[in-house]
Amino acid sequence: MVSIKTFPEDSEQVTRLFSHLEFDGKKLNHQPGSVLGNTALIAGTTIGAGILALPAVTLPSGIVPSTSGLIVVWLYALVSGLLVAEVTLNTMRTEGHPSIGFLAVVEKILGKVGGRLAGGAYLFMHYALLVAYIAQGGEILGSAAAKIWSVQILPTWVGTTTFTLLFGGVMYLGREKFIEKLNSAFVGIVIVSFLGLLFLAAGHIQSTQLLFQNWSALGSAISVMSVALFFQNVVPVVVTQLEGDARKIRQSIFIGSVIPLIMFLAWNAVILGSISPDMLHGTSNGRSVFDPLQVLRAGGAGEWLGVLVSIFSEFAIATSFIGFVYGLLDLLKDIFLIAQGKLFSRLPLYSLALFPPMTLGTLNPSIFFTALDYTGTFSISILGGIIPALMSWKQRQEQENSDSINQPLVPGGKVTLMVMVGVALAMIGRQILSIYTN
Repeated sequence: MVSIKTFPEDSEQVTRLFSHLEFDGKKLNHQPGSVLGNTALIAGTTIGAGILALPAVTLPSGIVPSTSGLIVVWLYALVSGLLVAEVTLNTMRTEGHPSIGFLAVVEKILGKVGGRLAGGAYLFMHYALLVAYIAQGGEILGSAAAKIWSVQILPTWVGTTTFTLLFGGVMYLGREKFIEKLNSAFVGIVIVSFLGLLFLAAGHIQSTQLLFQNWSALGSAISVMSVALFFQNVVPVVVTQLEGDARKIRQSIFIGSVIPLIMFLAWNAVILGSISPDMLHGTSNGRSVFDPLQVLRAGGAGEWLGVLVSIFSEFAIATSFIGFVYGLLDLLKDIFLIAQGKLFSRLPLYSLALFPPMTLGTLNPSIFFTALDYTGTFSISILGGIIPALMSWKQRQEQENSDSINQPLVPGGKVTLMVMVGVALAMIGRQILSIYTN
């Protein structure tokens, strides 16, 4: 591992921890990661199907309160991401490894108990989000098929099964390069449909919705906002690609998380603004959560807007589905490699990843918002709040005692870390209380 330093007149500053070098047969070439590329990685990870749930959970509070809530949750996610970068950077420095994954960092600092807690939260997050994506993706697919075939309504299992077999089958049969190109095409469709959607929806904004405010309803939206703004799992990859350069890492995390925030704020404002009072008095089809996107997909604010909402929703879910299936497959490989000494073959592994969430999504088609809510409350609170703060606390304490180099990326010392843990515990406590009171 190569440490490259500069020496200003009054201080010593480490610019990067190591260098990516490639030998082309004649000489060594430096292959540094770019801020632009890693900014895109964080933004792409953050922008997913979580955006679809935002209008439903922010509608009761209104545009102004939910905008404020999104900014506060983004600040929390930003601090969390910087804490993960800090502990990853310092672990790589002390261990001498130029690459280390998120769960490996947790186990290295918090031991096997912390590693298992993080692994359990990670596993729960992947399964819960796949349940949510299959349920919602299947419903949108089923509704589109019913319109095309001029059928009143299709059984729930048709949509969820078709969605799972279609996208899961493509992933199972397709090569990685093909899936990568397909996913890139899906991302392109998401971006184009999103821009078109904002343009069309802006013409349907209702002034009454812009003025509505109910701050007391904001609390129930925080967990879903946390899911939508989660990116901490890819931070160790960013640290590795940017060669441990703290300045570049900060830039990538900040800009890469700001871009989705701006998109979410614009999306939230135009969708909530497009819902008229007449729509609010309509039925939610037996759902416990009124979903404004369902109204817009049905053509409540115009046929073309409904088509664009459907396209954006389905492909946003598809891109997230692909990413989380790959993540779950990797996690299951690690689990069964340890437990059995050999990897499962592809078919049983894909079955274990896809059939449980498909079954649950079929049995409970309205589980989309519940799954996101529980994911945000438990998995994201643990992975994005408690664990980064505990890791930073322990690592800073150990490095103070040993007089080793420590490079904090987050100011505020122990007060900041206590606030991070306190907020996460408050979210978990609120959810547990709501379970017992409902």
